[in-house]
Amino acid sequence: MLKLNLAAVAATCALASCNQADLQQAPVAPAAPATAAARLNTSTPTLAGGYRKVASPAGAAVDFVNLKNGDTVTSPVLVQFGLRGIGVALAGVEKENTGHHHLLIDVAEIDVKNALAMSDSIRHFGGGQTEVRVELKPGTLTLQLLLADHNHIPH
Repeated sequence: MLKLNLAAVAATCALASCNQADLQQAPVAPAAPATAAARLNTSTPTLAGGYRKVASPAGAAVDFVNLKNGDTVTSPVLVQFGLRGIGVALAGVEKENTGHHHLLIDVAEIDVKNALAMSDSIRHFGGGQTEVRVELKPGTLTLQLLLADHNHIPH
């Protein structure tokens, strides 16, 4: 059995217009204690060419459709991603007011001005997926949703 702590990570939108070759991967923080939401760190951007973060649409939000904080579930777990006020687009496709989902599993900290590194703890859904069936280890886990732009930089 698994007990889930759920959070939708809120951050400023990062709709960038830069070349994928300009990206450098941000370091991945070690796993967080199961009850902590990811700390949002804001480093200096590593994108070249005048990259600037911009605001996400007013009222934009992500959430878990089928899970609630404190739910006890069995693995594999179906996780459905919800969106309000912003759309889904494929990674690498630059389109205003869109992004793609990332599922954070026991992540202690993320840098909202750098591309999200891909790992077992940071799952990328750049194909526009809005749900996943995920194998999770037993125990109390913190799952968080994060929307990122075409360059995997958090909104």
